[in-house]
Amino acid sequence: MNASTVFPMIPAASKSLWFFAIISLVLVGVLVLMVWLAWSMQHVRFTVSSEGLRLQGDLYGRLIPLKSLKLDEAVVTNLNTDKEHQPKWRTMGTGLPGYAAGWFKLHNGTKALLYVTDRTHVARIPTTEGYTVMLSVAEPRALIDALKLQNAP
Repeated sequence: MNASTVFPMIPAASKSLWFFAIISLVLVGVLVLMVWLAWSMQHVRFTVSSEGLRLQGDLYGRLIPLKSLKLDEAVVTNLNTDKEHQPKWRTMGTGLPGYAAGWFKLHNGTKALLYVTDRTHVARIPTTEGYTVMLSVAEPRALIDALKLQNAP
C-alpha cells in the first residue's frame, strides 16, 4: 500500500496580506474617483448671480466675482476656427475626447480655465486674474448677456 504524506507550506507572513490590502484600497479609490468624474462630467453647471459666475461640478469649480470678469472683452467663439485660443497643453485638469475641464495653456500662451464639451459654442471671458474662462453652453451669448446684466449699475 502506497501512503501519501502531505507537507503544507508555511503560511506567508502578514506583510503579503498588507500589500494586497493596500493595493486593493488604491484600486477602489481610483474606481471611486473615476465614477465621480464620470458623474460630475454630466452635471456641470454655470450659475450667474450678483455674486459672480459660479462654476459647479468637479474639482475645478469656483466662484469668480463679477468684478474679476472683463465682460467688455467677452466673446462667443468657435474653437475649431479660433486657433489662437485653442487649448495646447493641459496643466491641471481632465482632457478626454469631447470633454476638457481644468487648467490649460492656450496656443497664444495664455492660461485658461476650461469647461468645454462642444468646441463650436464657447463663451470666452477674460479675467483680471490673468486667465480666461472658456465655457461650452448651448447659448454662449445669453450667458455673456446675463453676466453683463448682473454687472449693470
